[in-house]
Amino acid sequence: MFQLKKTAAQMVQEARDRIEEIETPNLIGMVDDPNVVIVDIRDVRERQRTGFIPGSFHAPRGMVEFWVDPDSPYHKDIFAQEGKKYVFHCASGWRSALTVATLQDMGFEAAHLKEGFGSWEKSGGPVEKSD
Repeated sequence: MFQLKKTAAQMVQEARDRIEEIETPNLIGMVDDPNVVIVDIRDVRERQRTGFIPGSFHAPRGMVEFWVDPDSPYHKDIFAQEGKKYVFHCASGWRSALTVATLQDMGFEAAHLKEGFGSWEKSGGPVEKSD
């Protein structure tokens, strides 16, 4: 069997060792803070199926780097706001850890929800459902 140089779990752990991780109760306390931008990187079908954090911005994982980069033709202005704290999340915290590590490599400061949306729901965080 083909042997990888590094597993996905190892990559996630390396990312977690160097990024800011926010515990679920702390982010629940920030949900109404106008200086916090919560970014959901899950697939659109995940959001439709399980709901989403009210006020969160959806940025599909495959587009995040391009939407953050001001030199990209795909740049989104939401990522150019001075003085905002950006907190990314996925379902369990793996994709968001890798995303935030990559964004830090680009020079974009962000944090991620350590245990993801699953923990958010279990902790009683507000959830909005799609129509």
